[in-house]
Amino acid sequence: MTNKFNFHHYKLFTFSILLSFAFISCKKNKAGKELDQELYEMAQETSGFTWYKNSDALLEKSAGSGHPMPYLRTRYNATAANFLDEEGKVIPGTIFSEGSLIVKELYDDPETISRYALFYKDSDNEYSDELGWVYGYVEANGDVASPSKNKGGSCIDCHSQSGNIDRTLMNNFYP
Repeated sequence: MTNKFNFHHYKLFTFSILLSFAFISCKKNKAGKELDQELYEMAQETSGFTWYKNSDALLEKSAGSGHPMPYLRTRYNATAANFLDEEGKVIPGTIFSEGSLIVKELYDDPETISRYALFYKDSDNEYSDELGWVYGYVEANGDVASPSKNKGGSCIDCHSQSGNIDRTLMNNFYP
């Protein structure tokens, strides 16, 4: 009787562990989707931002850009804007603080925004890279172009190149 009792408890214990792993996996996937939606909503907010070089004019894509869209403009939330000089350029040597949000608007033509590329500094986020950046790459309609759970896997190579300032490249390509 003892063996039967122990075997029943073993099966129940094993089932509980498997169920816990399944729940955690679903929760992490859901969290990634929720984060991408949150980043999209952050990209939609435009008040309180400062434009790169204090101008909302569209810039033509630089030769060094990995983005396929021909035009862009970049804005910084109030936290990130603390690291811009009076000309609206990133101060060399900057390490952006927690809560910094940088939104690059990517345009197919001068009238049509196509995608948002976002940097959000949140070192405690499970999807942040080793510098604390969470990467968002979201279509203008809210569809995810590259999920945040990839930790910027398609972005880091370019954003780590020489001349970057805490992974930002605006000063490098638009001095």
